[in-house]
Amino acid sequence: MSHIYQPVMLMTLLRNGGKAPVEQIAKEFLIRDPSQIDYYSQITKAMPGRVLGKNHGIVSKTGNEYQLNGFDTLTPAQIDELVNACKVRLDDYLEQRGQQIFAHRRKSAGYIPGTLRYEIMKKAKFRCELCGISAEEKALEVDHIVPRNKGGSDDLWNLQALCYSCNAMKRDRDDTDFREVRESYRHRESGCLFCEIPEDRIIAENELAYTIYDGFPVTDMHTLVIPKRHVASYFELGRPEVNACNELLELAKRDIQMTDQLVKGFNVGINIGEEAGQTIYHCHIHLIPRRAGDAENPKGGVRGVIPGKQGY
Repeated sequence: MSHIYQPVMLMTLLRNGGKAPVEQIAKEFLIRDPSQIDYYSQITKAMPGRVLGKNHGIVSKTGNEYQLNGFDTLTPAQIDELVNACKVRLDDYLEQRGQQIFAHRRKSAGYIPGTLRYEIMKKAKFRCELCGISAEEKALEVDHIVPRNKGGSDDLWNLQALCYSCNAMKRDRDDTDFREVRESYRHRESGCLFCEIPEDRIIAENELAYTIYDGFPVTDMHTLVIPKRHVASYFELGRPEVNACNELLELAKRDIQMTDQLVKGFNVGINIGEEAGQTIYHCHIHLIPRRAGDAENPKGGVRGVIPGKQGY
C-alpha cells in the first residue's frame, strides 16, 4: 500500500452498499488528513476566535478550548433560535458569495501530476521556499508563482513549494499586477547581443531562458545560460526566471558530463557591473567545465577573479 487512499476508498464503498460519490470518498480522505485539521485549527484561532473573542467578547479561550460566554444562561428554546439565526445568516452569505469564500484554498484550475509535485518538493529540499519550515512540521503545497488565471504556466520554473500558511498569506496579500510581469518577460533590447542571438547558436531553451556556447571559451564546452528578458543584473531576475536558468544549468551540466567523461568539476559565475568585469549588460551565467590538469593549481577557484587572491 503506497498511501491511505486505497483502504479508505474500499471501506467507504463497503459501508455504502458498494457505491459512493466522489465527494463522499474525498470527505473520508479529508477527515484523515492532519494537515487539514492543523490548517483549520490555525484559521479558528486567527479569524473567528479572534473576532468573536477579543473583538466582541462573545467567546473566550482557556488553553486549547473555546467557550461561549453566557451559554449556561440560555434556555433550549433560545439555543435553537440562535442556531437558526446563524443558519439563516450562513445561507444568505453562501447565496451571495458562493464558492468564492474558499477561493484562498482552491488550487488554480487543473491538476499537478504527482511526479511534478515530487520534483518541486525535492528541489525545495522538502521545505517551504518562503519561511523554510520543514514538510515534517507543516504541510507543503505546490504554488504557482504567476497564477494560472494570470497567464502562469505549469512549467517547473513557475512552481514553488510553500507551506499552507505562506501560500494563504501570499494569496491574501499579493496585489501584483501580473499582466505587467508577464509583459516584462517579452522585453528585448535593440542592438543587444543576447537579445538578438541567432537561433542556430541556441543549444537548449525554455520559455524564459536559453543556453549557448561562449564565443570566447575558457575551457571546451564553456556554456552561457541567458534569460531571454533584457535585464542587466542577476539580482533583477524574477523567481520564475531564476528557476528557468537553474533548470537549464542542470541540463547543461548533465549534457556536458555525458558528452565528456573527463569533466570532473565546474565553475559557475556571474559578472555584475563594470567593476566585476561585466562587458555585455544582459545577465548571463557562466558554466565552465573543469578537467584535471586544465590549470596548474586550481585551488581557490573563483577567488582568482582578483589577481593574487586565488591561493590561500
